[in-house]
This record gives sequence, C-alpha cells and structure tokens, in this order.
Amino acid sequence: MKNNSNKSMIAGNVLPAIISIIILVITDQLSKYFIVNKLELDEAIPVIDGVFEIRYIRNAGAAWGVFQNKQIIFYIITVIALSVCIYSYIKCLKADKYRDIKVLIIMIMAGAIGNFIDRVRLKYVIDFLYFKLINFPIFNVADCYITIGVFVLLFLLIFKYKEEDFNAII
Repeated sequence: MKNNSNKSMIAGNVLPAIISIIILVITDQLSKYFIVNKLELDEAIPVIDGVFEIRYIRNAGAAWGVFQNKQIIFYIITVIALSVCIYSYIKCLKADKYRDIKVLIIMIMAGAIGNFIDRVRLKYVIDFLYFKLINFPIFNVADCYITIGVFVLLFLLIFKYKEEDFNAII
C-alpha cells in the first residue's frame, strides 16, 4: 500500500510543477513577443543610462557568440538537461523533501524550454537584456531562470546539503 501512496504523492506534486513551468515559459515568451513587436532589430532603449538597456537582438549561438548557428548542439544539450532535471525532480519527490531544490529545478527546466521554443521555431533566441556598463552578453528571461537556478542550486549543494543528500537526488 505504501507504493500507491508514494505514487499519489508524486502525482500530486507533478501537476503544480507543470503549471509553474507553463507560467514561467509563458512569461518568457510574452517578454520576447513584446520586444519583437515594440523594437526594431538592434534597437535599444536605455533604462539606466550607460548601465542597463533593453536591446533587441537575435542570437543563433550562446553567450559571447559561442556555437553560432549550431542549433543541433543546443537541441542535444536541452534534451539532456531536461532529462537530468526530470530525473532529479522525481528523486526529490520520492525523498519527500528538498523543496528549494525542486523550485530551482522548475526554474531551470522553464528556462531551457523557453529558449528551446525559440530555437525550434526561429532557429535563434530572442535576447534583450543588456548590462552595457560591463558589456555583458545580451540575455533574456529564460536565461535568468537558468542562471539563477543553477547558481543557487550549486550554492545549496555546496553549503547546505550533505553528500548523502546529493546522492539522494542525482
């Protein structure tokens, strides 16, 4: 009987995760839709003069121009990343703890899906957030989900969780 309660607990936690991912992906896609419909390609709107601006570009690669027009690499990386995330999320559910890690996995998956949609549909990613002061690569909302999710996840795995916790979710 315990197996059935474990399955229902997992099923009960999967729907909120799916809904969260959908909301985050919609937010990412709406932000990109807004940019495409309000700005011309490479047009910029200063938010904080000389520091931060909204600048619409099409990115067929990764940060700093790496892997330009190599979409198959991004497809493979995305499928692998999503598979690892799903596997880890299910392991977290079975352990019935690690709420913070589950939230971060949801963010990472939403970011990967948001950029994957662009790459499949357009063959490039719509980027528009630009820290001009440090000439940081232009990025988007999905990139924020991934970056924040991975950074905080690594921080937690290094400073909060023990090795046995890491083994329980990976």
